[in-house]
Amino acid sequence: MSCGTKNFGIIGLGVWGETHLLAYSSSPFANLAGVCDKNEAALKERQAQFEIPWGTTEYPELLAREDIDAVSVVTPDFLHREIAVAACEAGKHVLLEKPMATTVQDAQAIADAAAANGVTLMVDFHNRFNPAMYNVKAAIERGELGEPQMVTLRLNDTIYVPTGMLAWGGESTVIWFLGSHSVDLVRWLFEDEVVRVYSVARSRVLAQKGINTPDFFHTICELKGGGVAHIENCWIMSDAMPTVFDFKMELVGSEGTVFADVSSHRMVQEFSSHELQPFSSSPGTAYLDVVARTDIQGKPGGFGIESILHFVDCVVHDKQPVVSPQDGVNNTAVLIAIHESAETGQPVEVHV
Repeated sequence: MSCGTKNFGIIGLGVWGETHLLAYSSSPFANLAGVCDKNEAALKERQAQFEIPWGTTEYPELLAREDIDAVSVVTPDFLHREIAVAACEAGKHVLLEKPMATTVQDAQAIADAAAANGVTLMVDFHNRFNPAMYNVKAAIERGELGEPQMVTLRLNDTIYVPTGMLAWGGESTVIWFLGSHSVDLVRWLFEDEVVRVYSVARSRVLAQKGINTPDFFHTICELKGGGVAHIENCWIMSDAMPTVFDFKMELVGSEGTVFADVSSHRMVQEFSSHELQPFSSSPGTAYLDVVARTDIQGKPGGFGIESILHFVDCVVHDKQPVVSPQDGVNNTAVLIAIHESAETGQPVEVHV
């Protein structure tokens, strides 16, 4: 192990766990020392694929290893608190997949555990590393748009995600899965807090398939400084869509307007009778996503990778991540309010 390298572990090797595996395996500063997954067959497969010397089906065994410095927690959103708190108490730095937790109390408990144990905690809001969104943020900071006034943000998935990609889709919602990214982008771009939300949801398509989660949410967010955001999050787009997600944004400032189309640039198109990787679901009609994750000269890249490499850099060089624990807590508070508004049909104040 070279000077300045740290040992990392991963808890949860499912859909997004592979991205963490690729990121750590590609970093010269990270040694992937151990992994954990409840599925023993998947665990063994990942160990062989990435040549990982040690694995376990029980996360306390991974956290008990004194030679592991940091861990990624890549479990379903409703399983974050217990594992993340235990990791902090074991003295491990933690990269926690979004959302931070599904209650404000759980999110705060994780933040408190990190502070009490002096470890780095970062929530993986990787769209802050998305080149399109980063350039929008840079334009705001350069003053080209004036003061942000309103944003319309659309982040949707095809129905494949809750019905095929996620085994636990019915135990979550598209707000936890995609709305967490959307709300983080609003808070980050405006550098402001959401104080009130009004959301409308419907449960018809997925319910008929026996999946107890809303089809979509349309949400209005009011920010403390007067800005307004409209967020659309949907889980029932057709599988015939060329990508598994649809991501677009329009931001209007006092002196300028900017548009971002992250999902349908069609920079690289591939048509095949085979299933395309990593994010396609319809053979013959898909095109390759080269934004969230791609390979350049044999090395993985893209904003899904870059956020993880940022965490590695923070752990190795003792830096503060661009996403703070409070970002995670405040994000969860907004998501809770969105769910409450959709259920009650009334605007809801956001409380942290």
